[in-house]
Amino acid sequence: MSALTDDTLPVTPRAMRDEMIVFAVMAALLAVVPFTGIYPFFVMQALCFALLACAFNLLIGYGGLLSFGHAMFLGTAGYVSAHALKVWGLPPELGIVAGTAAAALLGLVTGYISIKRQGIYFSMITLALSQLLYFLYLQAPFTHGEDGIQGIPQGHLFGIFDLSKPLVLYYVVLAGFLAGFLLIYRTINSPFGEVLKSIRENEPRAISLGYKTDQYKMLAYVLSGTLAGFAGSLKVFVAQNASLTDVHWSMSGEIVLMTLVGGLGTIFGPVVGAFVIIAMQQYLAGFGQWVTVIQGVIFVSCVLLFRRGLVGELAHILRRSL
Repeated sequence: MSALTDDTLPVTPRAMRDEMIVFAVMAALLAVVPFTGIYPFFVMQALCFALLACAFNLLIGYGGLLSFGHAMFLGTAGYVSAHALKVWGLPPELGIVAGTAAAALLGLVTGYISIKRQGIYFSMITLALSQLLYFLYLQAPFTHGEDGIQGIPQGHLFGIFDLSKPLVLYYVVLAGFLAGFLLIYRTINSPFGEVLKSIRENEPRAISLGYKTDQYKMLAYVLSGTLAGFAGSLKVFVAQNASLTDVHWSMSGEIVLMTLVGGLGTIFGPVVGAFVIIAMQQYLAGFGQWVTVIQGVIFVSCVLLFRRGLVGELAHILRRSL
């Protein structure tokens, strides 16, 4: 994994300052989107997937753990939030908490099963667990099978913000994305994040230094799954439905694709990758099944021409020019 991340910028005060400037610019640009004529639903959907990709990147880009089952956190949180909102009648904030907590619990259970495995064995176990949950949700009465949970009420967040108004919903989703992004950024640049990177680069050496690597990987896995669940809970308010699509293995593949296209092991890469993939799905829908073929061509092109991803290559060019 280090071959994909060894060209990232070093964590220095200047680098962190530059990253915060980029973050401020990104936040400002996203804040003015509703006034630019861009379709808000597309941006809200992209923000949910961007947070999901950032959570996945925390696990693989900085922990070196490739999960093929991250869709189970997205789908589980979506189902629980949707059920809590529609059937239990909980307010939006508690619906989000319920979905996120369900994803965290799922992370603890699946992490206990899979985290001690290495490499491809870890990846295959996460894929198997994700497929197991897919078939459970297909048969479970509360998910309504292939029909999913439809017509989810949006309600009033904290009894004040009417989420049925597109502008209000947009800024709530944006606030959730920015909060999740900053949490990931802080985690990466904390002592915990530094230990996680050392485990990614050389786990035997980290063990020899006295670190309990399984515990660090477990914490990273649970945190990644929890944030992925948070993204799934936010997505419920945007799409107003929870379906099997979010639990299917192909969704896990899309998450991997977003991260690799944007730049594995980069802060902003997954955000760019998510917007690229969602934009393709949105604006190439007229091509029908050919969208998958086009995505495949773009993915292969990125792997061949942009080994570090779009953001990773840009950072590499800037680093060489300075």
